[in-house]
Order: sequence, then structure tokens, then C-alpha cells
Amino acid sequence: MHKSILAAVALAAGFAANSAWAQTVGVSWSNFQEERWKTDEAAIKAALEAAGATYVSADAQGSAAKQLTDVEALIAQGAEALIILAMDKDAIGPAVDKAAAEGIPVIGYDRLIEDNRAFYLTFDNKGVGTIIADTVKAAQPEGNYAIIKGDPGDPNADFLREGMEEVIGADVAAGKIKIVCETYTDGWKPENAQANMEQCLTANNNAIDAVLAENDGMAGGVIAALQAQGLTVPVGGQDGDLAALNRVARGSQIVSVWKDSRALGKAAGEIAVALAKGTAMDAVEGAQKWSGGEKGVEMSAIFLTPTPITKETLNLVIDAGHISKGQACEGAAADVAACQ
Repeated sequence: MHKSILAAVALAAGFAANSAWAQTVGVSWSNFQEERWKTDEAAIKAALEAAGATYVSADAQGSAAKQLTDVEALIAQGAEALIILAMDKDAIGPAVDKAAAEGIPVIGYDRLIEDNRAFYLTFDNKGVGTIIADTVKAAQPEGNYAIIKGDPGDPNADFLREGMEEVIGADVAAGKIKIVCETYTDGWKPENAQANMEQCLTANNNAIDAVLAENDGMAGGVIAALQAQGLTVPVGGQDGDLAALNRVARGSQIVSVWKDSRALGKAAGEIAVALAKGTAMDAVEGAQKWSGGEKGVEMSAIFLTPTPITKETLNLVIDAGHISKGQACEGAAADVAACQ
């Protein structure tokens, strides 16, 4: 087995098993071009450096097939633990099989890999959906809603939708809210979201009162489609993207749910090192048993708490250093206290 070979090599060099030799942690990114992953990577690297561990990575560039070969390459580079941001929840299975065969623990990072051989680390994505819908509904409690969901291969798209349903479901049943468009968006890409929104506007003669977008990049595409038609309606998103935070200050986006990637990346790095040293998944500090996936597989998991950023709470991301006041407040509306 992969880990036993490493242990034997270390013992031959005069170290005890599970001693402080440097671990190597491999990170497989699904689509590193998205802005937020840069922050995650920096936090993972910092956590690994603090533990004396080595970082190696690969970018699947949006290809589920490439991600499988990426994981093989990371294993060949000596990865003793893997952090995988899965491009596709089902297609990633052979990579988990390969890692398990080598005795290498896997962390499903931010996106569910529903396999009890993987540790699930993410934010409360159902809660993110609830926050988006709550904030938009407070601003627009009735009317025609569009829901622009994420990639169909990512379980987070459905977790977010479940959270939204908890907020708007009763109003939909009562006829106060009408969902006139609901569509998945391939690759979570802003341009695809914009195209989806354009089709929605055309199909409904521009009669859209609010939009629930499942991330900030897509919210940007949605807003571009709305603005092309001279429309301003409440739009929610998530990720705390810098452009989205500025849109919150300007008033074109009502909320960006901030998932502090620094906290998630730090946790991933620390958990990866612990697992590489032999800590059992259910013994990781803060881990809970969870079986909320579509298959009902019981897994060890940690869920971090997200933070809604509106014009009233914009100061939180500025004070945290996530965005500068100048970046956040360019062109801000007069009633944004953080920009005064």
C-alpha cells in the first residue's frame, strides 16, 4: 500500500512511524479559473506550510475526464492525502477508487463526493440557498421569480435549491411567487447564465421581478442580461467575489453570501495533514456524521457557517481584508454606510 511504503522508507531513514517527516498533499481543482479558488489555494498552501507539508496541484480546466488523470498524476507525485474539488460527482468515482487502493485519504472539498472513503468539507450550502432566498424575498415578497442554478453535475446546485425552497415553497404554493424560469447552468459559467437569463426574459416578455442565482459569477451574467433590457430587480448570489461585492455596494446585486475561503482552505490543509498522518476520518476534530446526499451514504463531514453580505454588512468583508474599501465602494450608492 502507498502509505505503508512511505512509512517503511521513513523508518529506514531512522524515523518512527507517524513522525514529523514532511507530508505531501495533492489538490485537484475542477476549474481553477474561477476567482474564488485563488483565495482557497492560498489558505491551503499556508496551512500546509505551517505544518511542514508540501503542496502539489493540478487544474482539470472544467474536464471531468482530465480530473481523473490529474488525480493519478498527483498520486504519482507522492501525494499522501488528496483534496479534490470535484468537477462531476459521479465521474470522480474512479479517482476515489485509485486513491483508496493506494491507501490515500480523500477530502471532498466544497463539493460532495458521496463516498464514505471521502471526508466532506464545505460550507452549509443549503443554508446559503436559504440566505439568498430570504434576502431576495424580503426585498420582493411576490411576483415572477427566475432561478438560475449551477452545474447539473454538482450536488451543491441541488443543496442550494433545497435551501431556497424552504423559504419560497409556501409562497409558491399560495400563488404569491411564481417561478417562471428555472434552469441549470453548465459549468457555473457567467456567459451560460447570461444566455439562460436572456432566454427567460424573452419567454416572459421581460416580466421578471426577482432572480435567485446560485453564485456570484452567474449573478453577474444575470445582471448583464437584465441591464441590457433596462431592468433592475433584486438578484442574489454567493461566493463573495470582488465584483459582486461592488455590485452590492452599487445596488445591482442585493446579497452575496460570503463563504470565507480562508477558513475553508485552512481547515482543508489541516485535515489533509492529519489524515496523511493516520488520523481516522471520524476522529478529525469537529467532524460529524452526515448522510444528506442523494444516496444517503453516511460520511464524516464538517460544515462551516456562511455570512450574508448586503449593503448593511459590507463592512464585514472590508474589515476582514477580503476586499479593499476602494474596490468595494467604487460607484457605491449613497446609503451604504461602509462606504461613507
